[in-house]
Amino acid sequence: MVSRIVAFLAAAVLLCSTSILASPSNGKQHVVTSTLDDQQSVSLTIYNVNLGLVKDQRTLRMPKGIGELRFMDVASQIIPTSVSIRSVDQPGSLAVLEQNYEYDLLNPQKLLDKYIGKEAKLLTQNPWTEREEIVTATLLSNNGGPIFKIGDEITFGHPGRIIFPGVPENLMAKPTLVWLAENGLLSGQKVEASYLTNGLNWRSDYVVTLNAKDDQADLAGWVTIDNRSGAAYRNAKLKLVAGDVNRVKDEQEYDRKMKYAAEVAAKAAPVQFKEESFFEYHIYTLQRPATVKVNQTKQISLVQASAIPVKKELLFHGANYYYYNRYGEAISNQKVGVFVEIENREQNHLGMPLPKGTVRVYKQDNEGSLQFIGEDTIDHTPRDEKVRIKLGDAFDVVGTRKQTDWKKIAYDTYEAAFEISLRNHKQEDVAVKVIEPIPGDWKMLSSSHPSSKSEAFTAEFVVPVKKDSETRLTYRVRMRY
Repeated sequence: MVSRIVAFLAAAVLLCSTSILASPSNGKQHVVTSTLDDQQSVSLTIYNVNLGLVKDQRTLRMPKGIGELRFMDVASQIIPTSVSIRSVDQPGSLAVLEQNYEYDLLNPQKLLDKYIGKEAKLLTQNPWTEREEIVTATLLSNNGGPIFKIGDEITFGHPGRIIFPGVPENLMAKPTLVWLAENGLLSGQKVEASYLTNGLNWRSDYVVTLNAKDDQADLAGWVTIDNRSGAAYRNAKLKLVAGDVNRVKDEQEYDRKMKYAAEVAAKAAPVQFKEESFFEYHIYTLQRPATVKVNQTKQISLVQASAIPVKKELLFHGANYYYYNRYGEAISNQKVGVFVEIENREQNHLGMPLPKGTVRVYKQDNEGSLQFIGEDTIDHTPRDEKVRIKLGDAFDVVGTRKQTDWKKIAYDTYEAAFEISLRNHKQEDVAVKVIEPIPGDWKMLSSSHPSSKSEAFTAEFVVPVKKDSETRLTYRVRMRY
């Protein structure tokens, strides 16, 4: 019996101490509000899929026990299901019991809605005396405009200002994370809140300047960061992740995976950007803090290289359907494409994986003025791979194609003959690569210029064309399909 009484008393004491821990002396839970003034550091990892991971560390002084923590100045495009908080100083000292994202933000309409049935003050200016007059009124409704009761009278369309005694407790001036948390430390501690947010994106832009001979170029690469997340990030540790990330159908599962990947990226070791591979992606870490303001587009230099060897190419491309029937003149005045090719190698003063983006190419004219000559997009390009840029179509080099013969040899065998005329109106010699996509099992029977079988269904010719002259390429091919 004595042992049962002792156990009962011990349980009562434990219950009492827990109750005291959970409730301050006034019977209400304590509320701690944190703003950017408490921020010690922020890390920002941005994917090029309109997604960012924010890791916000702040120093807080929270009473011991259970209370409410209001974490303000977070992104308005936050993904609530991705939020987490932990104690950096002593991880086990902070336990989250409940988590909320307050997006019922303060605005005139919501403020009026919250004061329905409550008193406010109406301020007007007397047009004759120019004195301000204040009356007390009760807000009855806010449907289509505020309706007030002043004394025993009802009025609407009040011309003056409405003065409220305060902000309702359930309205927030800014997007706020709210935790019901149990704190086990008496002293202040550093906590870290991490979350994913939409509205953060980045892209790459490159400027290539060709030399007079079109055999070398200078390249400058820029990162453009676009912040539409609804929050500012001061002196952030910035990381950019490049790669084609698959988006799963389950959005919450996608958010979870992306957050894990971004958190691992943020733990990577800390030029402008340091590049390193991560999983099937690449991370570019800025080697200094950067501030990314709300609704700001920021550009940061990514790569600089000069005297890069360039290969210029004129390309005349055929079509597969030319070989199935008799066409005569398949196409006249066909355009000749102009391309430049750069090898992303260290010996070419490059060798860093290049994120996908837009490449704009310039060249100086005869007066030394820089002129725009074309642009193209490139995909993510690893080191030791080629960057191929289409600048446009040649003005002074044109081609025409004529089918000179087509016949059926057997039920599945055919022969076709073509004549391609290439005319060069430039004041310099050129070489045009002709690519012919030949279907089926084919064999080149004859040709005026050497051919190569670059792929199973592709024949290539390199045709020199002297300045201000014409060259004809003829060939006959047998196909079985």
